[in-house]
Amino acid sequence: MRDLKPWLALILRRPGRLLAGALLILLTLLAGMGLLALSGWFLTATAITGLMLAAGVQAYVNLYVPGGGIRLFAVTRTVARYAERVYNHDTVLRLLADIRIRLFTRLSASNTASRARLRGPEWLSRLTSDVDTLDTLYLRLLAPAGLAVLVTGVVVGGAWLLGDGELAAVLGGLLVLALILTTVLVSLRTQRLTLKRADDLDRVRTTVVEHLEGFGELTAAGRAGKHGARLCRLAGSVARDQATADQRIGWHLAGSGVLVNLAAVAALWFGLGLFNRDAMTGPVVVLLPLAVLGLAEIYSTLPDAFGRMGAMLGAARRLNRDCGSDTGSDSATSNHADKGIQTATDGAGTGDHAVILADVTVRFGAQPPLLKHYSLMVNAGDRLGVVGPSGSGKSSIADLIAGLQTATCGTVTAAPCAYLTQASVLFDDTLKSNLLIGNPQASDLDLWRILEAVAMADRFAALPRQLNTWMGAYGHQLSGGEARRIALARTLLSQRSLLVLDEPFTGVDDASRERIARAIDPWLDGKTVIALGHGPEALPGFDRIVRL
Repeated sequence: MRDLKPWLALILRRPGRLLAGALLILLTLLAGMGLLALSGWFLTATAITGLMLAAGVQAYVNLYVPGGGIRLFAVTRTVARYAERVYNHDTVLRLLADIRIRLFTRLSASNTASRARLRGPEWLSRLTSDVDTLDTLYLRLLAPAGLAVLVTGVVVGGAWLLGDGELAAVLGGLLVLALILTTVLVSLRTQRLTLKRADDLDRVRTTVVEHLEGFGELTAAGRAGKHGARLCRLAGSVARDQATADQRIGWHLAGSGVLVNLAAVAALWFGLGLFNRDAMTGPVVVLLPLAVLGLAEIYSTLPDAFGRMGAMLGAARRLNRDCGSDTGSDSATSNHADKGIQTATDGAGTGDHAVILADVTVRFGAQPPLLKHYSLMVNAGDRLGVVGPSGSGKSSIADLIAGLQTATCGTVTAAPCAYLTQASVLFDDTLKSNLLIGNPQASDLDLWRILEAVAMADRFAALPRQLNTWMGAYGHQLSGGEARRIALARTLLSQRSLLVLDEPFTGVDDASRERIARAIDPWLDGKTVIALGHGPEALPGFDRIVRL
């Protein structure tokens, strides 16, 4: 349960809505139980009255008050059920938004090395299925379990008032046993199984995405059939685990049904004994067993929810591990403090310096340091080129300046920057929307000017929709070099005083690179620019070059 603590704390930040939703569920449940019990009492009372009249005994029954009560319970149950569904599903959507905001906040605060631990399909599973598993934690688990305990106590207390202590003790024992059977025992019997199934399902999703994305390569290598067979085996294992879990949940549901019905029979048996001793009227004898049977409505929802407890714990564990958790933030801060790390990437630099890296070391896991005791100072307004072979640490320096990577030790101070990363990412939107990410206040004239600077204006001026041309997913409507220039244009539109450009001219021939470098020079005027490339020839117009 420790893995669920951060998410429970997040859910409990809305106590008013949770309480209102729980009261609506309680009202629906009590109205249903009242409708069943009062209807049974009313039918029994009218039947007894009819028999007495047939036997010539003077008798009467009030038809209007019980009939009004039945209609009241029926209408209340219907209205409360509708209000509960609307209100609680709205609450679940709000909780889902809270979970996603918390998750995205953690991801945005993590460094690139942390995010690189998982592949795309695995992140997709975290952001969809794992989040969806947690968003019903309140509605399917917490609220029904708490209300089941409350209503069970009400029924046992009513039995004590209507009958005697022995009846209440028997009902309490049977119903508590049913409650344990539908919560604790079903969770213990399915937790490891559903946890394994959730992990296997995560692997199935990842394998399916890999199979679809790499189908061409698998077919060319003659491995598509074997890879598909492996996927089928994984899916079969998940299906078998699901069937086993459903079977165990079903047996616990059946067991709780038997216990609830035994409790109803016990209530009827003791009630008849009280009736024979003239301690209880006939209609009241029927009322309590029917009220007990009404508990089946909420008891029947518990086995399935608690049978998925392992999946919930697994989802929470994976999200805490891969996306960070509140419980670990204090220890992470103390560890950084012990190592002497000081990072300030949201300031305005120090004095005339836009970037200061002081005695910085970057290490990934147990590998040797990529950068060791490295220092760099960049004055405001400078244009610095950083060159070196692949793996020499260029992108790590850029990530440090942008705040996407945390140094193992040392101090990083940098002004806020606009960062052209090594991988060009265009969104499934229009050209205009993609460019406005760099500067939402840019006019259409500004957009055409920057497109002209990166030699892309003619490309889109000839298209019917021009700036409203759809880019497609990941900009697949463009070539790699064209997508790179659009990403460069988006970065140059930024109003930030510091620009970090990682291989800005990838996919561009030498002549075009020289032409674009001259055209974008006015857009760099007055800004601090740090560009990275494999050699000085890849960064025309940069006077100061640092080699790694």
